[in-house]
Amino acid sequence: MKVTVENKKGLNKDLKVFIDKKTMSSHMDQRYEEIKGTINLKGFRPGKVPKEILKRQFGKAVFGEVLDKVIKDTSTKALQENNIKPAGQPKLDLKTYGEDKDLEYIISVTELPKVEVKSIENIKFDEYSVKIDDTEADKRIKEIAKNQPNFKEAPKDTIAKEGDLVAFDYNATIDDKPFKGGEGKNTQLTLGKDLFLKGFDKQLMGVKVGDEKTVEATLPENFPEKELINKKAKFKCKITVLKNPEPVKIDDDFAKNFGAKDLKDLKSLISKQINDEYKNSLERFSKNQILKEIEKFKIAEIPENLIDEEVKILSQGMSEEDAKKSRKNFEEIAKKRIKVGLVLNEFGEQNQIKVTEQELQAEVQKQIRMMPGQEKMVMDFYQKNPSALSSLRGTVYEEKILKLIKEKAKPNKKEVSKEEAEKILKQSQMQEYSHSNEGKEKTEKKVEVKKTSTNKTKTKTSKTKSPVKKTKKVSKK
Repeated sequence: MKVTVENKKGLNKDLKVFIDKKTMSSHMDQRYEEIKGTINLKGFRPGKVPKEILKRQFGKAVFGEVLDKVIKDTSTKALQENNIKPAGQPKLDLKTYGEDKDLEYIISVTELPKVEVKSIENIKFDEYSVKIDDTEADKRIKEIAKNQPNFKEAPKDTIAKEGDLVAFDYNATIDDKPFKGGEGKNTQLTLGKDLFLKGFDKQLMGVKVGDEKTVEATLPENFPEKELINKKAKFKCKITVLKNPEPVKIDDDFAKNFGAKDLKDLKSLISKQINDEYKNSLERFSKNQILKEIEKFKIAEIPENLIDEEVKILSQGMSEEDAKKSRKNFEEIAKKRIKVGLVLNEFGEQNQIKVTEQELQAEVQKQIRMMPGQEKMVMDFYQKNPSALSSLRGTVYEEKILKLIKEKAKPNKKEVSKEEAEKILKQSQMQEYSHSNEGKEKTEKKVEVKKTSTNKTKTKTSKTKSPVKKTKKVSKK
C-alpha cells in the first residue's frame, strides 16, 4: 500500500491510497481458497473445484467482498499511519478498481485540530467545604420524623383517608391490553402525597382492605417504554393493607430504625449527609468554573463540519427563518462547546482515561435506584437503547476527566457557612440558566442544547455499499 497526502487546505486533506494489482490478486486467491471447501458443485469433489470455475461463477461476488475488506483495512491504516483523527465522516472516492487491476481511491477527510492541554494544570477554581451548625441536623431529623410517621394496622372496615398508608397489588392495561411494567405487588402509598402517578392516590380515598378499585392515570414522561409515554392506563387495584399514622417519638429507637446506634449517632450521620449534599452541589459549581476556563483555551481552527452539526442541534424545533436569524449566535455557542469537547477528549486520551464496564454498570444501577418500583423497566430501557447507554458512558467519562483535572489544577480552598453556600449556589443557578439560554433570546422557541460528539467516525464510499471500518474513537472511552 502506498499513501500520499494531497490537497492540504487547513484541516481538510485528501489521501491517495494505491494498492497494486498483484496485492489485490493475492487477496482474491486467498478468498478463493477460503470458499473452496464450502462450495459443492456437481462433478467436483468438495474442496476440489478449480479456481477458474469458482471465478466464473462467483468472481463478481468474491471481488466485492475482497474490495470491501481491503478498503476497510487500508483506509483505517492510512489514517492511523498519518496520525489523522477525523472530525466527522471521511468520504472515499474510488478512482481505479476491478479484477486484475490496481486499486486507487481518495480519502477526503477533515482532521481534528491539534489541542494543547498542558495549561490545564494552571486552571484556577474554587473548592468549597461547608461548616454545618449542629442545629441543622436537629431540623432535618424533625423533618424526617414528620415525613416518615409510624403506622399501625387500622381496625377492620376502616375507610382510607389522607395520610393513611395503603398497600395494594395491581394489574394495569391500556385500551384493555396489558403492557410491560404494568404489574405490581405490595405497592405502598401514603395517601395525599401524590408520589406514584399524578392523581393516583386521591382515587384510593375511601377504600377498605379487600376492596378492588380501578384507578386511571397517565404514564409519565420518564416512563421507560417510550411508546407508552402520556398514554392513559387503567390500574385494577386490590387493597391488601391499610394503616393509620401515629406520632413519631424522636429517641434512640427512632434512630435505630435508620441504621444509627443511637440518637447522637443519627445526628452525626445527618450532619455528614447535609455536608455531602452541599459539597456535591458546590462541586458542580467548581466543575462549571473549570469548563468556563477551558472555553478560553485557544484552538487555531475548529472544523466547519462540526460547527454545522452543532448548529443543527441548537436549531432543532425552530423555523427556518428563526434558525437563520440565530445562526451567528449559535455558531459562537457551538465553537465554545466543541472547543471544550476537544480539550477534554485530548486530556482524556493523553491520560489514558477509560470507562470500564463495571463503572458503566454502576452508573446504570445508580439510575435504577432513582426510580424505586420501576427497576426492571429502567434496566430494560438501557438494554434496548444502546444510545442511552452510550450517553451514560459519556457522562462517566467526562466526570473522570474533570476529577483528574481537579487533581492537577490549582484549587482555591474556602470554608463557608450553609448560608454562604446557598448564596453561591443561587448565583450559580442563575448563571447556568443564563448560559443555557445564550443565543436563544431572539426567538420564542425553546431549543434543546446537546453536547457535540466527536467520537463516532464512519466513512462512506461513492461506488461501494460496504461501510469502511471505524477509525479510532476520540471520546467517551
